[in-house]
Parts: sequence; structure tokens; C-alpha cells
Amino acid sequence: MEVEEQIIRELHQVPRQRYREILDFIRSVQKKTANETAYASESSLKKDWLRPEEDEAWANL
Repeated sequence: MEVEEQIIRELHQVPRQRYREILDFIRSVQKKTANETAYASESSLKKDWLRPEEDEAWANL
């Protein structure tokens, strides 16, 4: 947990008016990670998605 503790210590040194900027950065990193995960899984999942049975199942939506 050393890195987490460092982050917390550094956060205490930042003026509170900069907290929104830091929060935005954290959220952008989380979003990037989620997007990377989705992209990485796409190639393995497309085997199931790109089947005639799937097209038929979703045709009425």
C-alpha cells in the first residue's frame, strides 16, 4: 500500500481548490482502463457475437 499512502500524502499537500482537477484525472484513468478492457475482450467475444443465431435473436429489438 506504499503507493496509495504516497498518493494520500501528496493529496494533503495540494490546495483544496485543485481537488476537482485531481478527481477528473482519476476518473479519466478509470474510464481509459475500462475502455482498454472492453477493447481487449472484443476479439474473443466477437466469435459469439458475429453468428447468424445472434443476428436472429436481436433482430426484433
